[in-house]
Amino acid sequence: MKIIIVGTASPLRGGIAHYIALLYKHLSVRHDVEIVTFSRQYPKFLFPGKSQEEQGGDAHAVPTEQLIDSINPFTWYTAARAIIRKKPDLLIFKYWLPFFGPCFGTIARLVKRATKARVLFICDNVIPHEHRPGDRLFTRYAFSAVDHYIVQSAAVERELKEFKPGVDMAFAAHPIYEIFGSAMPKEAAQEELGITDERVLLFFGYVRKYKGLFTLLDAMPEILKAQKVKLLVVGEFYDGEQQYRDAIAKLGITDAVHVHSDYVPNDEVGIYFSAADVVVLPYLSATQSGIVQIAYQFDKPVIATDVGGLSEVVLHDRTGYIVPPNAPEKLAAAVNRFYDEAKEELFVDQVREEKKKYSWETLVKTIEAFGNYDR
Repeated sequence: MKIIIVGTASPLRGGIAHYIALLYKHLSVRHDVEIVTFSRQYPKFLFPGKSQEEQGGDAHAVPTEQLIDSINPFTWYTAARAIIRKKPDLLIFKYWLPFFGPCFGTIARLVKRATKARVLFICDNVIPHEHRPGDRLFTRYAFSAVDHYIVQSAAVERELKEFKPGVDMAFAAHPIYEIFGSAMPKEAAQEELGITDERVLLFFGYVRKYKGLFTLLDAMPEILKAQKVKLLVVGEFYDGEQQYRDAIAKLGITDAVHVHSDYVPNDEVGIYFSAADVVVLPYLSATQSGIVQIAYQFDKPVIATDVGGLSEVVLHDRTGYIVPPNAPEKLAAAVNRFYDEAKEELFVDQVREEKKKYSWETLVKTIEAFGNYDR
């Protein structure tokens, strides 16, 4: 099958780029696959980060064509013509933000008009939890050109059924990220980070309001009453770094919190996860989170809030704990229970078993089923 994937990919950075690189790798085992990505993903005034491209090289880079400028419709037509010349059987879009609805919808329409290609959307969201004007309009435009959908959490499945009933949809769980290398011994990772004689919590990823970092910071004084613990906050701030640093100082937890406020290159991700006892996701809202899949790659338990599809992946009292959102006292109690009851070894064993469900082969087979036009 000739497959074209459209979305964020090398040399661009971030979780979706990692996802598409791995999808390309696994689909290419049995199919002819190419990737079309962005020459410009976001205009600078809409991008709060420091850089949109992977820094320091990327050993997992995949071949791509950078044809699409998200805000220049002329490039949408250029990209569509290039895709049409490739004569795809299946055109796959990774969909997560309505901002890309006009671009993706236009490309899909043009390709369908000129070829026999089917269009598949792999949906991270339908309408994102950070609402913006035009979300529903842009999503409807994009979805009107789609033949098939894959959702990766029950929360998104419910959203899609409500938004567009009766669509051809399949469920395939978000696979494990296997792009960040192997774990290193915890003691070695902690030594490299300058951590000694402390238990380690990890908050990882872009810092945005909905990620709930303030909730975790508010929980820290209660945690510190019971545990000598270091919180690693690792990721680029998209939500005003100084307000978080002010909160850390006001709470009197400066010595217990280490902030690494930069994007972490792929080859450094493993150090932070290897150093942690448990990963904490105190989200206020979400549909799903790729951070869980990174944690599971490194066999790390997760303490997460009961929002979106997080409780589908983090199994309460088996691979971690699920607590209510925006409840610092409940979050603190879960962290303290994790340590007081010495749950780490048990949870790690159960993470190793649970993550077997999250394979790329399952996703590939789901995609291949959509490519069977006679089904």
